Amino acid sequence: MKIYWAFTLIVFALIAGIFSGRTIGAQEDDFPFHAGEKLVFEARWGVVPAGEAVIEVLDPEEINGIRCRHFAISLKTYPFVDLFYKVRGIINSYTDMQMTHSILYKEHKRGKRKKDVVINMDWGKNEAVYSKNGKKRKPVPILPGSFDPLSVFYAFRIHELKEGLEINIPVTDGKKCVNGIARVIKREKIKVNGKVWDTYLVEPDLEHIKGVFEKSKNAKLQLWVTADKYQMLVRVKSKVIIGSFVGDLILSKGIGEKKGGKI
Repeated sequence: MKIYWAFTLIVFALIAGIFSGRTIGAQEDDFPFHAGEKLVFEARWGVVPAGEAVIEVLDPEEINGIRCRHFAISLKTYPFVDLFYKVRGIINSYTDMQMTHSILYKEHKRGKRKKDVVINMDWGKNEAVYSKNGKKRKPVPILPGSFDPLSVFYAFRIHELKEGLEINIPVTDGKKCVNGIARVIKREKIKVNGKVWDTYLVEPDLEHIKGVFEKSKNAKLQLWVTADKYQMLVRVKSKVIIGSFVGDLILSKGIGEKKGGKI
C-alpha cells in the first residue's frame, strides 16, 4: 500500500483539487491573505497521525521582471510513517500581484523517489511548459486566467461563498488544462481541535483528478472553510480505496494581518 497517498492525499489534495473562485483584478487590500500568513495541518490516516503540512504566504518576489505573489507549502511525514514511506517536500507558486493567473510553479520532493517539477506559464503564447527532473514535455495550451495546483487555493479564498454556489475556474498542472468545478454544499459548524468553527462545506468535482481518486469507486473530497472574509481552510476529508483521511488545522498565524499592522 502506498503510504505516500495516505499522507499527501490530505495535505496536498486541499490545494490540488482542481477548483477555485476569484475576483479578477481585485485590489491588494481586498485580499483575505497577506505575506506572513501561516497555516499548519496534521494529516491522519484513520486514527494514525501521518504527517504535517505548512502552507504560507511569503514576501513577493520578482520573476522574469514581474513582481509576483509567493505561496509555499512544505510536507513531511512523521517518524512512524517514515519507516514505510518517508516524504519531505516543498512547493512554491508564483502569481501576478492582482491574482489573475499563475506565473511559475515549482515542486521539490525527496523520499523514496526524487521529484523536481517546474511549470512555466508563457502568457504570450498561452502555453504551459512542464519539466520533471530536468526533462521538458511538449507545451500545452492553457486557458486565460489559469492557476497552478497551489495558487488555486488562494484564488479560491478571494471568491465570496454562499450555499448552492457552483464555482468554475481553469487550472493547469502543466500536462493539461481543465475547467474545474466545485460546489458549496452547505453552511455548518464543526469542531476542530476543540474549537468550534462556522464553515462552508465545499466539494470539488473529482472528474479530472487522477491517481487514487480515479481508482476509487464513490471517491469523495470535502473541504471546510471559514464562513467569514478570510475563508480559511480548517479541515479536509477524503474517502478513497485505501481508506479515509482527515487533515485538520492545528495552528494559524498572521490571519487578517499585514506586515506592519492589522488590516
